[in-house]
Amino acid sequence: MRIGELAGLVGISTRAIRHYHRIGLLAEPARKANGYREYSLRDAVELARVRRLTELGLSLDEVGDALADDAGRDLAEILCELDADLARQEEGIRQRRVRLARLLRQAEDGGRLSGQAPVSPGLAALFDRMTDVAAAKPGPEPAMAAKDREILALLETAPPAHGTGWLGELTRVLNSDPGAVEQAYAVYARLDELAALPADDPRVEETARALVAAIPETVRKAIPFPEGELEDKAGGFAAAFYADFAPAQAAVIRRAIDLMRKS
Repeated sequence: MRIGELAGLVGISTRAIRHYHRIGLLAEPARKANGYREYSLRDAVELARVRRLTELGLSLDEVGDALADDAGRDLAEILCELDADLARQEEGIRQRRVRLARLLRQAEDGGRLSGQAPVSPGLAALFDRMTDVAAAKPGPEPAMAAKDREILALLETAPPAHGTGWLGELTRVLNSDPGAVEQAYAVYARLDELAALPADDPRVEETARALVAAIPETVRKAIPFPEGELEDKAGGFAAAFYADFAPAQAAVIRRAIDLMRKS
């Protein structure tokens, strides 16, 4: 194949191919007597691999490391791995389209779409329930309720390896217990009252205990609390999480976690 044919086959520009040659990411093939490069099927496979890896967000240096690991492997093995990569991408697209279709049906039926959409049906139902509870109460919704929805949507996005499997149990219980969301809103209101108070305010302890009581027991048992002190390391998720709360509110959450871990 000539470089133009290779570029058309893989869906990448000839300029990009030449750049990959210059940086050593793609081996430059031997030239024919007329000076043109002659590319093989393996060249096409390797270039397709480069494209797939860059589409997944890897830097060119990281792609180079991955290709180095492929050195000496059988062409059929590499083709099978590339096919498996494409199958995973295809399944991911299918799942996203299913979720999108669900949201479109919900909108067409006059349903409400949460500001955190798209989320799972269970979480969407919980957000709808929260909206109903807030609408039935006088005055504005507690700011902590909106923050909790943002956090729940974020946690649902995280892979199960991050220990968020308890979220499904939480949505199941809150959606099935009419009084559970009401109890949660009472805690939200108490947390709002602490927004301008220091971490040593005497109401921290009682609010922490109210927060623990509002979390269903089956959910508390499903949360994988780490051993030792759960503290925020510099630059980590916990540091960013606690920094988003007022001092007294963060103290409530820390104390509630401590109470649940020891129960």
